[in-house]
Amino acid sequence: MQVTSSVREPLITGGKTLKDVTHDISRQVEGKPSMAWLLALLVSVGVLVLGGLALVATLWEGIGMWGLNKTIGWAWDITNFVWWVGIGHAGTLISAVLLLFRQKWRMAINRAAEAMTIFAVICAAMFPIIHMGRPWLGAYWALPLPNTFGSLWVNFNSPLLWDVFAISTYFSVSLVFWYIGLIPDFATIRDRATGIRKAIYGALAFGWDGAAKTWSRYESVALILAGLATPLVLSVHTIVSFDFATSVIPGWHTTIFPPYFVAGAIFSGFAMVLTLMIITRKVFKLEDYITIVHIELMNIVIIITGSIVGIAYITEFFIAWYSGVAAEQYAFVNRAFGPYWWAYWSMMTCNVISPQLFWIKKIRTSIVATFILSIVVNIGMWFERFVIIVTSLHRDFLPSSWAMFSPTWSDIGVYLFTFGLFFTLFLLFAKFFPVINMAEVKSIVKSSSEKVNK
Repeated sequence: MQVTSSVREPLITGGKTLKDVTHDISRQVEGKPSMAWLLALLVSVGVLVLGGLALVATLWEGIGMWGLNKTIGWAWDITNFVWWVGIGHAGTLISAVLLLFRQKWRMAINRAAEAMTIFAVICAAMFPIIHMGRPWLGAYWALPLPNTFGSLWVNFNSPLLWDVFAISTYFSVSLVFWYIGLIPDFATIRDRATGIRKAIYGALAFGWDGAAKTWSRYESVALILAGLATPLVLSVHTIVSFDFATSVIPGWHTTIFPPYFVAGAIFSGFAMVLTLMIITRKVFKLEDYITIVHIELMNIVIIITGSIVGIAYITEFFIAWYSGVAAEQYAFVNRAFGPYWWAYWSMMTCNVISPQLFWIKKIRTSIVATFILSIVVNIGMWFERFVIIVTSLHRDFLPSSWAMFSPTWSDIGVYLFTFGLFFTLFLLFAKFFPVINMAEVKSIVKSSSEKVNK
């Protein structure tokens, strides 16, 4: 039965045994797909196909189909790129940083958060590639490959190149970390399966035998990967922020961007984890494993990071005023009261005001309120990226070049494509892979033979 504390609420409810953990988490992999899962997959694939038509049209006709112009060269594409990278941030923090700090509440949510990271980074990486216009003719030039053209090398001083290294490293480490954690669970499913399923999961398990030495090496590798991944929590979105902070554009040229972007990424990432885990716990009947305690703790992280983001917004305005630079001051006044005022105040409402509701315990522990607010936070974080990028570009130093941006059906369609891709990949993962880390959850549950006297 479960080991409980007289002080803390239990992380796993329902008095689960080791056998219960294996059965409850394996059954969604072993059983037939439910109607809810099939319906969700149908919707996701439908959005993927619909968005795919817009993507194909964009690649065929060129990015002139987007709403970009000479003044606003970055808009929805880079907004979506930064937004998706931010969403992937919570996976690394939950899996790596909380592992190093020995936070046991991470055990029920780290698997799905890591998967979310990988799928979000895939979606993010698409936008810079599509923005090349004809990526099949020169996407490889973003890599420092030996060549016979001089040699012709990439510009190592450009933060856009730093993005390539940061995101590829982030993706690689996250993928390895995620897969290493899956191996013991693949072995568990292999031992319960028959026929072709046994062969498939046996291959995925890499011959895992569960010996003491194997577990020792597994834990050593997990710690090493956690140590490698922890700097990525800070470095990836810091480097993404350099795309803007190293420029001279008013509204971008500021040193607060790195910590501000990192806090915002963790903020939006935890919100997306909450959105997905609330659905997952209901669809797969995992309420005993993803409990109110997990939801409350994630909401506390959202309060902290949301407050940091709010302070960053205020600091930006103060520094613009304190700088005495007229162009910088105008950029921020234009954000709040210019033609895109609605985007700015949507951002402030969603990112600064709504997370403060989590100070109220009744809201912080409410499933419905948490689900709604987690979506509101990610809407706000999308608006934040839109405000930073578009409002800083559409009115520059030369009034005669001022312009407005409006998304076209192609902009919206490509964005929908990434949504369809993300949710299709997550649904397939949730069905065919164990969505909760069985091996780690079992470490906080004792076998039924070991009775605990309360």
